[in-house]
Amino acid sequence: MPTIYLLNSIKIDVYSREHLPPHFHAIYAEYEILIRIDNLDTLIGNLPQTQYRQVIDWAKKNQNFLMNNFKILNHRFYENKN
Repeated sequence: MPTIYLLNSIKIDVYSREHLPPHFHAIYAEYEILIRIDNLDTLIGNLPQTQYRQVIDWAKKNQNFLMNNFKILNHRFYENKN
């Protein structure tokens, strides 16, 4: 279940077996960017400016949705280790 949302032609993906910090992938044509969920900083990659703005605007409104999906798919980081 990597694609959690389709924003126009931009795929918003969250993968299982990922690394921290919590992040999502935005994929548009040959471009891909990884964006932190907590502060929306770019980890790596890029998008054309118009698509980047669309992704950031959408992510600002959907940070809880993104974090919940990351936690579900990467629950090993959030399990009680007692």
